[in-house]
Amino acid sequence: MNKKIISWLIILVVAVGIWLTPAPASVDPKAWHLLAIFIATVLGLILEPIPMGAVAICGITATAVTGTLSIKEAMTGFSNTTIWLIVMAFFISRAFIKSGLGARIGYIFMRLMGKRTLTLSYGLLMTDFILAPAIPSNTARTGGIVFPLANSVADAYGSRAEDGTSGKLGSFLMTTVFHGTTITGAMFLTGMAANPLAAKLAADMGIDISWGQWALAAIVPGLVGLLLMPLFAYMLNKPSITATPQAPQIAAKALAEMGKMKMSEWVTLGTFIALIALWIAGPSFGLHGTTAAMIGLVLLVNANVLTWDDVLKEKGAWNTLTWFSALVMMATFLNKLGLIKWFGSSIAANLTGLDWPVALLALALLYYYIHYAFASSTAHVAALYSVFLAVAVQMGAPGVMAAIIFGVISNLMGGVTHYGTGPAPILFGAGHVSLPKWWGLGFIMGLLQLVIWAVVGGIWWKVIGLY
Repeated sequence: MNKKIISWLIILVVAVGIWLTPAPASVDPKAWHLLAIFIATVLGLILEPIPMGAVAICGITATAVTGTLSIKEAMTGFSNTTIWLIVMAFFISRAFIKSGLGARIGYIFMRLMGKRTLTLSYGLLMTDFILAPAIPSNTARTGGIVFPLANSVADAYGSRAEDGTSGKLGSFLMTTVFHGTTITGAMFLTGMAANPLAAKLAADMGIDISWGQWALAAIVPGLVGLLLMPLFAYMLNKPSITATPQAPQIAAKALAEMGKMKMSEWVTLGTFIALIALWIAGPSFGLHGTTAAMIGLVLLVNANVLTWDDVLKEKGAWNTLTWFSALVMMATFLNKLGLIKWFGSSIAANLTGLDWPVALLALALLYYYIHYAFASSTAHVAALYSVFLAVAVQMGAPGVMAAIIFGVISNLMGGVTHYGTGPAPILFGAGHVSLPKWWGLGFIMGLLQLVIWAVVGGIWWKVIGLY
């Protein structure tokens, strides 16, 4: 029996099992049936018997065929503005790659900061940080731009997985890049594909988070994390090569081959700066973040930086539109039908007597470590974000702060395994870090990151009035 058939059997058994189990007395049977379809869909996204987008279509179809929702209700996710924000950001990110601006930024940092191994790692992280607001796929950002830069330097210094020389340089660089991307993804609403999903789920509960609010809350603890994390990695996984004088030469050669900035790069850079400004200031004069992103795409297409064929061929965007729409639709109706509130009340009953800071800390840690069971940050967010946020709010935690905390953790938790977030298989697949070492570093670095965000974030969130 092949993997595809086994996966479908598991999904169907789980779905039918939940469907046939009597709903709790206080739960609408329709909500219980939708839960069965939702869990089956999330399970399908994890097991992937067919591509994610196709799994999502199966889920949408099931809600309509079973009469759980009307077809009109089942299709509402495709009109969600938050989903279209991330789709627009995917299109815009294509301009960074196509124009060469993303690679140029990376080489500039490598030339400026690449003389020593530690400063080289900071240059790679700065590249990731600069690109994070505009490239929502951490897989595309890390795998398409930052990883090739790091790998090329490791190779230039004879640090190769195939001959056992990863300890020279490659192991340290892969560790740093990997844990760095979990931080940069956490710092912006558009830094990781599941962040807008978290924001939408929070909005369904009456907690609105703007691009600027998320960035303001995350900027200080995020920058402290980016400052300290390479130092921790250097101590825990110290490379034998500590100086890399050839790195600036490699970067200088690449920049010379690229020549002066092309007009397409200038337009992309100008559009990027304008978008950041609009995402921060737009809400004050009634401009929605999605509208701003659409303006950016219009500018890039009319300036011929992108063609319409580029937009049509951006499979990641269209795939994201499909499965995000399915998950958001189901999560929205689970909330409307009262199931999320019921789950939250059930969990909150077990936390009775705890002050909200203690309850929030316990929930945050549980939410983080459950990720060992997930192979997708998006699936984790879709399945558990609303429930944990609802419990935190019921326990008295400030809504916006709790929503951002769980959003941040939805990024940081990807660092615990070699499968927990998109860039993980790419960086682990380079072969520079053994599996036991990867998991060990993931556990230790994860603890350090949680401490940084709890302490620095806790102080900063008090300063900006989140609690």
